[in-house]
Amino acid sequence: MAEIAIKAEAVEIEAKVKKLTLVWTGLTFILFPILGLLGFLMRLVQGNVFPMFPPEWFYSILTLHGVGMVGLWFVEGMIAVIYLLSKYVKPSAGVSWFSFTFTLIGVALIIISTIAGKFGAGWYFLYPLPYKSAEIWPNWATDLYLIGLGVLGIAWTVWVIDVLRAIAKKYTLNQALAWHYLAGKTEPELPPIILIVTVTCIGAITGFLAAVALLLLFLFDRVSGTPADPLLMKNLVFYFGHVLVNITMYLGVAILYETLPQYTQKPWKTNKLVAFAWNTVLFLVLFAYFHHLYMDFVQPKAFQIIGQFASYFISVPAAVVTIFSALAMIYKTKVNWTLGSSLIFLGTMGWAVGGVAAVIDSSIAVNFRFHNTLWVPAHFHTYFLMGVVLMILGFIYHFSQLHSNIPDNSKLAKFTVWLILIGGYGFLSMFYTGGALFVPRRYALYPPALSSGTTLAQISIVFVSILTIGFLLYLIQTIRRWARSF
Repeated sequence: MAEIAIKAEAVEIEAKVKKLTLVWTGLTFILFPILGLLGFLMRLVQGNVFPMFPPEWFYSILTLHGVGMVGLWFVEGMIAVIYLLSKYVKPSAGVSWFSFTFTLIGVALIIISTIAGKFGAGWYFLYPLPYKSAEIWPNWATDLYLIGLGVLGIAWTVWVIDVLRAIAKKYTLNQALAWHYLAGKTEPELPPIILIVTVTCIGAITGFLAAVALLLLFLFDRVSGTPADPLLMKNLVFYFGHVLVNITMYLGVAILYETLPQYTQKPWKTNKLVAFAWNTVLFLVLFAYFHHLYMDFVQPKAFQIIGQFASYFISVPAAVVTIFSALAMIYKTKVNWTLGSSLIFLGTMGWAVGGVAAVIDSSIAVNFRFHNTLWVPAHFHTYFLMGVVLMILGFIYHFSQLHSNIPDNSKLAKFTVWLILIGGYGFLSMFYTGGALFVPRRYALYPPALSSGTTLAQISIVFVSILTIGFLLYLIQTIRRWARSF
């Protein structure tokens, strides 16, 4: 009887997690095209297709596109790993629904702030700009934006704490971080996804605490009029932003570790090397953000040097170990290449290419010239758009196909993948070329002296169009399977 009860509970939990995943994924099908088209619109504006487009609207769209994309893929990455984790541990469905509800509220506040209030300080909202631009956007728009971020922060903090709670019910901290593997032991056996998600959630909490401190300092300034230290505020915002982007990428990598073996029929197990790699990441992710502040000459010099070395070394353990392991997984193996498995694996390539570009940019001598150029959105979009986004989109297709039992259309899948690769890397190559030519970023319209920026934006429109067609084909194939999964 006890065994029957356990099986019944497992079935009930699986049904709840499946429903959660379906609902979150449905939200992604709505927000991803909207946010993606906003990015397309910005390149159209920069390509002088709409020369009369108001600059203040460009920066509002830039803000919504940036914070919206990072937030969207963080939450979809979280629900993806919760679905995959449910095989090993039991996160609370109630907490996930709480997070879903408050995420919608936070997103609504940010949309009102940027679209109705024209808030355009960027996702980084560097102090004291948000409250010093009353001639462009009202202070209430800044209030709504910061409140929206606060609501999201509360929802996501509760969420990651619950995931850690679920892991802690089965594994001690040293087991969840695979320290026993470092000591030469292999029991209890730890799935790599548990290790990676533990590292991710611990890192997330530190980033969210920095965001709390940042928002409290903004509130204190707003209420009392007492100014905060701008350098402290910049450190807090870039620590929070850098950690959020990195942990989102790690969620994508966790998906890779857990799903790729299902297509290769090879196990991907934790070992001493994997344990060392991800524990090193947990340490270095706390310091790599310093490379965002090289231009702040009043920042202590030691921090700048730490930032450069941390940025170099953080790419070695996680990326190199993962990339070589993934290549070993498919070497001389008959892989079941579907649209889902192809995107998950190719996301690893985007992560690697973007990571190399990021390491180049994190070198002080290079950053001195590339810091405020299109090289920055180039490397960011490479490891995010062609990296983590492809991994998560691959999971969504994998999940939808698994529960719909609709077979993969191999010819259409290959065509879709090629469109995404050609369009994506063609689009990114224009950013990289712009960076090499020292074209500045964040310009709504380029003046005649920077006409190369306009030309590159016009060429990129062709590639973005190809990429858009590829993503539309992906959505058509995936939504059909998703709808059948209910």
